[in-house]
Amino acid sequence: MVILRSKEIREMEIDELQNKLEELQAEHANNISKSAAAGIYENPGKIKELKRTIARVKTIINEKNKEN
Repeated sequence: MVILRSKEIREMEIDELQNKLEELQAEHANNISKSAAAGIYENPGKIKELKRTIARVKTIINEKNKEN
């Protein structure tokens, strides 16, 4: 997983953002299911950062949609 900053996300087109959002959500779901199966979180920092990045991407998608 690559940590995306707001500046990097804003440079992307909406199509790229949608694809990245799907990738991030799939990775988040995968990490959550692994953690639930194991009973403990392997890397809670990674899960937290994924959630924040997903929120960043969604926010920027909404901002770009309002501009159009």
